[in-house]
Amino acid sequence: MNLSHAAISADDVDTVAPGTRVVACVGPPCGTCAMCVAGHAAHCDTAFAEANGVSPGAGVHGGFATGLVVAARRVMPVLDGLSDVQAALVEPTAVTFHAVRRTRQPLGAVVVVQGAGPIGLLAAQHARHAGAGRLVVIEPNAERRHAATDLGFTEVFEPGDAVREHLLAITGGLGADVLYECTGAAALLQPSAELVRRGGVLSLLGFPMTDSRVSYGDWQVRELTVIGSLAYRHEDFLGAMRSIADGSVRVEGLHTGTVGLADLAALMDELDSGRTRHAKVLVDPRL
Repeated sequence: MNLSHAAISADDVDTVAPGTRVVACVGPPCGTCAMCVAGHAAHCDTAFAEANGVSPGAGVHGGFATGLVVAARRVMPVLDGLSDVQAALVEPTAVTFHAVRRTRQPLGAVVVVQGAGPIGLLAAQHARHAGAGRLVVIEPNAERRHAATDLGFTEVFEPGDAVREHLLAITGGLGADVLYECTGAAALLQPSAELVRRGGVLSLLGFPMTDSRVSYGDWQVRELTVIGSLAYRHEDFLGAMRSIADGSVRVEGLHTGTVGLADLAALMDELDSGRTRHAKVLVDPRL
């Protein structure tokens, strides 16, 4: 996450003034791609390419630079009152805002969040804001479980028999109405599905980097609704900023460090090792 945030407009840009604090997002539906022309603007090809960093003009090194050129369609002014740290964390907040929005979680639902990393903690806060009746967080790491309780979640468990028994107890033996899978661990997809009641919803946020093996027959017999969610849409950034601004979602606790460009390579190695205290680290090119 990059802390550079001031817009310097080109001569032909009239949507944002020089000096405006902005976040780089994905643009609105373009209206000209094949998906838009077919009436599927919510899945615009242009915005999809922008979300995945493969649109024309996308930076080779992502956001790790002292200055970036971003198409005007991809710039959104930061809401008044948001700090620079909050603004820098709008992007992952938009990821989870998009997922909970797509899931259409019923009011009062019994919700499980599998994984309490940054994405899981953000998803849990959005799910709570969306009206979850009970919310159970499952996380093997003690520090992350503590982070969940710091955010006000009271039903926080390690994986295992205890959480399964608790979930069955609070649902009369049925299982969760909605489960958000936020780990991306391929081996957890089927066990996660088995925590969902018949007719419930399995919402997939984590992205497995290996092939996954699940019981298709189990999912079909129990008529699970499976929701896949990737990245976000333009309007999700505004919703994410509003949720931070009104306190519904707290992001400051996810910020565990800020580094300059000179320390970035060592930090990436540390994060890749899996042995780190960090959740979200911001990059400040001015350091």
